[in-house]
Amino acid sequence: MTQRVFVFGCQDFEPEFLDAAAARHGIAVQYSDSTLSAQTAVLARQYSAVSIFANDQADRAALENLAAHGTRFIALRCAGFNQLDLQAAKQLGIDAARVPEYSPYSVAEHTVGLLLTLNRKLHRAWVRVREQNFSLKGLLGFDLHGKTIGIIGLGKIGMAFARIMRGFGCTVLAYDVQQHPYAAELGIQFVSLPALLQQSDVISLHCPLNEHTHHVLNAETLAQTKPGVFLLNTGRGALIDSKALIQRIKSGHIGAVGLDVYEQESGVFFADRSGEILNDDVLARLMTFPNVFITGHQGFFTREAVQNIADTTMQNLADFFAGRRSDCWLT
Repeated sequence: MTQRVFVFGCQDFEPEFLDAAAARHGIAVQYSDSTLSAQTAVLARQYSAVSIFANDQADRAALENLAAHGTRFIALRCAGFNQLDLQAAKQLGIDAARVPEYSPYSVAEHTVGLLLTLNRKLHRAWVRVREQNFSLKGLLGFDLHGKTIGIIGLGKIGMAFARIMRGFGCTVLAYDVQQHPYAAELGIQFVSLPALLQQSDVISLHCPLNEHTHHVLNAETLAQTKPGVFLLNTGRGALIDSKALIQRIKSGHIGAVGLDVYEQESGVFFADRSGEILNDDVLARLMTFPNVFITGHQGFFTREAVQNIADTTMQNLADFFAGRRSDCWLT
């Protein structure tokens, strides 16, 4: 018997990878580019399993509607699960699993790309040279060698980023609730959050989003950072209070900001909005600053990572249909 899954929030690059992985498990896939919400949950009626992506909203209302139509399992195609109301899922008898690891290197390398672009003004230089403007005015950067990098969240992605920055000859500080066993071997120093904020030339966010990390960078903590600090966020958008960030940029305190995520990105990212009016005033303001560089949640977007996401997602679904559980389970 062929098992079926309904895929919400499907991106145009996904079917190539998901179809191949699904075929190996005998799973039939129904795709929709609609993101999951309380209103769109009805699309998955009579599907015992659905799959969601980073910007789908699996809140209580959506889960209640899914459960009412027979859904008993949610396969997340991402590592983060802040978009899923776990308590509601448990109460409704819906199991869920995620992709805990797809490629820490993809996100870490993208973070380095944001840093190098901002520091050496590569985005501005590219535009100039295309217009035959070879002036170096305004393009002055600094050596990363010898600078202090602060990493908030030293999981697998944070560690991958730390290794790269150690290769640049940087001092690496880390703040995390758990200390990675191999950090000392790499010369990484664990410090308190205030110490990291005060000492770091560059701060990069790689922690999960939860009640403890929501707006970990806010008006109070941003005020503790060094003048001219570079901030990088390839984790989750709501790790930073965007309005407080704007105030610090306007004051000149922050040297540069690289963002691959944004706290209100749902409904904006993962789509072509070039012919539309951007109704998000906060995002629109961030995009006006010359020292802010934003990418559309593409840090994960390498062939290796997308392949691993597809493989793990379909394995999680196969486990559910077979009545098995794994370390990927959240409920």
